[in-house]
Parts: sequence; structure tokens; C-alpha cells
Amino acid sequence: MSRALAETGGSGSRIRAALAAVRAATGLPVTFGGPVTRGDLCLRELVGTGTGALRGLKVAAGAGLGGRVIVMRRPLAVRDYPNDTGISHEYDRAVGAEGLLSIVAAPVLVSGQVRAVLYAGLRQAVPLGDRVVDEVAARAHRLARDLAADDEARRRVAALAEAGTRRSSGEALTAGEWEEIRKIFAELRTLATEVGDAGVRARLERACERFTAVSRGEAVADRPSLTPREVDTLAHVALGCSNAEIAARLAVSAETVKSYLRSAMHKLGVHTRLAAVSAARATGYLP
Repeated sequence: MSRALAETGGSGSRIRAALAAVRAATGLPVTFGGPVTRGDLCLRELVGTGTGALRGLKVAAGAGLGGRVIVMRRPLAVRDYPNDTGISHEYDRAVGAEGLLSIVAAPVLVSGQVRAVLYAGLRQAVPLGDRVVDEVAARAHRLARDLAADDEARRRVAALAEAGTRRSSGEALTAGEWEEIRKIFAELRTLATEVGDAGVRARLERACERFTAVSRGEAVADRPSLTPREVDTLAHVALGCSNAEIAARLAVSAETVKSYLRSAMHKLGVHTRLAAVSAARATGYLP
């Protein structure tokens, strides 16, 4: 998988979007945060700050409010940051330069690991109620879900790339390997519909297209134009899924699935589900 895809689907754009959502949901004027790498936090994303004092700040696990959140793995809030006795104060200068007093921070937990921390704050020493803390925690949970989806997408793209490399080098895949690749392909198509980042989604779709071309050994120049959703539907038909199962996976109605399937069969010039799958493979839409 390309470095660009890893970065786009990683922390930066996801954290920025989450911080904007925190600001809108809580009404707090300042939000900031960043990824956690090898246990330490780096504050890379700032929204509503008046200085650059926090940008690039490295926060060690256990230190300050964010470091304590990393260790305790739950949201924490302070009313008067410089005078709070429940945290250490290694970062008072940077926080003080921004004038922040009331701050809440929440961990972003992915597969049991803290992957990022989100903060929101005020320049007044007032209590941050449960609603504010819950909102920040909820946005952290959503970010965790999105990062997990990105991780899975990267894993499946890597699996397709490995299979494509083997195929292009002339190494034959076993029937069992082909079946697993087809499952990965179908699931990757589904993930592409769930990923919020348009750039990541486009890269996932292009990765699928490249793999099907490699699996045939050549690109197909003249073929009917199937829509992404029609390909998604056929990818799941190839796995033996019923219309109801496909509808659940693609988050559409069963009638919509039937519509996609009818349209795909018409374009491919066939009259059955299995014939549509066969034609889609023959024209390079499916592996």
C-alpha cells in the first residue's frame, strides 16, 4: 500500500475532522490533539488556537493531562489547569501561552491501544459538565471506529497487492487462495463505501481496479461500464450472498440490490446472477 494512502487514511485528516466536530458539538472555542506513537502523544492538529505554542508539543505517557489520559485510558477534565493537583505540570508554559484553563481530554482507543488524544478547552476556569465530557468522548469513539476501518482497508489492500504481485510474476494461486482473495475484494469494496475520506475511498477503488487487471494478466480496453455499486453487488454475489445479505453489507434495501443486479446483468448481456459474475470476471471487474 502506498505511503500516501497510509497517511491520508491514518491520523491527520481524521483527527482534524474529529476536532472540528468536537468544537461544533461542545461550543468550546479551542480544540487540539494528535496521534500517539510508541506511547507518546504529539500535538499536531490545532483548531481555534491563538498561538503556535501547542503545535508539535510532545506529551509523554503519564505527564500532564494528555499523558494521564493515555495511562488511564479514559476521558479526564480539569477546571483550572495550572493549579490542578491531579496532574503533573511539565507543559504549563505551552498551555499558559494559549491561556487555557478548563480542559477536557479523551483517548482514542483502537484495538485496545491509545492511537490519539482529543482535547477541548476554555480560557476561563469553569467546570466542564458531563455533557461536554460525553461529547468529546463520543467523538473520540467515532474517530477510533474510523481509524479501525482505515486499518482494515490498508490490510486488505496489502493482501490484494501481494496476490497481484504473485500473479504478475507468473505464480499460480490455488483455488483456496482465489476464494480468499475474492472475499477480501468484496469486503474491500464494502469498506470503500464506509470510509469517510474521499481520497482514501478513491484509492481503495483504484486498488480494486488494478488488482482485477493484474489478475487477468492484461487491461480490458472495451467493456460495459458498470457503476461502483453494481460492482459491489456482483462482488458479493460471487461469494454466494443473498440479496438480503448484500443489502445488509452495503447498507441499502433489498430492492436497491435487485436494481443494481438487474442493471449489471443488462449491461453485461446476461440473464442470471451466475452469468453476471462470470461476465464481470471475464471483463475484468472481478478477480
